[in-house]
Order: sequence, then structure tokens, then C-alpha cells
Amino acid sequence: MSQFNFSQHPSSSVGQIDRALENLIEQFRASVTPAEAIASIVAIASYHTPDAIPPLIEALSHHHPGVRAVATSQLVQLASLSLEALISTYYTATDQGVQAHIIQALAQIGDCQAIAVLEEVVGVSVNHCQGNVRRIAATGLGKIGSTAIDAQIIHRAVNKLSWALLSPEDWGLRYAAALSLAEIGTQEAIAVLQQALTQESDRVVQTRIRMALAG
Repeated sequence: MSQFNFSQHPSSSVGQIDRALENLIEQFRASVTPAEAIASIVAIASYHTPDAIPPLIEALSHHHPGVRAVATSQLVQLASLSLEALISTYYTATDQGVQAHIIQALAQIGDCQAIAVLEEVVGVSVNHCQGNVRRIAATGLGKIGSTAIDAQIIHRAVNKLSWALLSPEDWGLRYAAALSLAEIGTQEAIAVLQQALTQESDRVVQTRIRMALAG
């Protein structure tokens, strides 16, 4: 495994940080094992600088799932620095795997700025392999809707989740939407859950809706 020189700590001068960070990025790109790549990613993220974000996003396309998972986690922890880059990269990325990890990160961050991306992912026609991404996006809308102060943002989240609960054939998406509406818990969200209970045919989703209404 590559050994890193941490004598040049993030508290050092700007020039030292730049050089040290460049070295870490080079070590990440030259890493042979997943453990080396993960160690590089964690070290890069520790600098808490905008310059650390591009290599972390680059790591989302790594061939090893463990590396991608750590990169996603680090981007979530650096949300104040990574949010705008994640959103812009989602729209420019051609790799669906990278887009999926971006959605996962945005859902965990739960920032209102990402609502348009999450709405788009939930509300578009996708194949079966992308179904889980829609469910993750639905959970992100739940987090946004439950923490937002802006009533318009909350309404947007509920509106999209209402569609996700009442319309799609994907029971997993309906289940995720029910969870998110319960998390939001406004009168509008509860009304959607009550409506869904009258038409839901899947017993698992029915149970989840009843639990939400009982809570």
C-alpha cells in the first residue's frame, strides 16, 4: 500500500497544500489495489478544499465498488464543497454508474438545491436496472421535504412523491415514496398516503402506508 507523507497537513501554506494534494491525486491514479485507492481518497478528502472534489468525483468511476462507496461517502461529508459539482456532473456524465452514485450522494446530502435533479430521476421512464436509483432519489426528496423551510420546496417534494406513490408499476418506488411522505408528515403528505391506501394492491406497500398513517 502506498505510504503518504502527512507532514504537509492541510493547515500548511497554500503552496504546500497544492503540492501535497497533487501528489495524493497522482498516488490515487497510480494505485494498484482497492486499499491503496481508498487510502488516497480519504487523504484527499481530508484537505477540505474545492480542489479535492474533482478527484473524488473521478473516483466514482473506479472499477472497484468499495472505492466508489468510499468516494461517495467522502463527497457527502464534504457537501458544502461538493454539492454544486455533483449536480453539474450529473448532467454532463455519460456513465450511468457515475450518475447513480451522484444521486446516492445527493439523496444523503438532502439539500434543496438538488431537488430538480431528484425530481427528474424519480419522474422519468427508466429500465429495471435503474429502478433502485429512482428509489434512492425518492428517499432524497423525503429528506429535503422533511428539513426544508420553504413551503414551495416542501410542496414540490410532496407532489413528486405523490406521483411516485400513486402512478408507477414499481412497488419498490411506491414503498420508498410512502416512507418519504411519512418522513415529511405534512397534512398534504398524509392526504396522499390516505388516498394511496384506497388503491394500493401490494400488501407490503399497504402495510407500510398503514404504519405511516398510524404513526
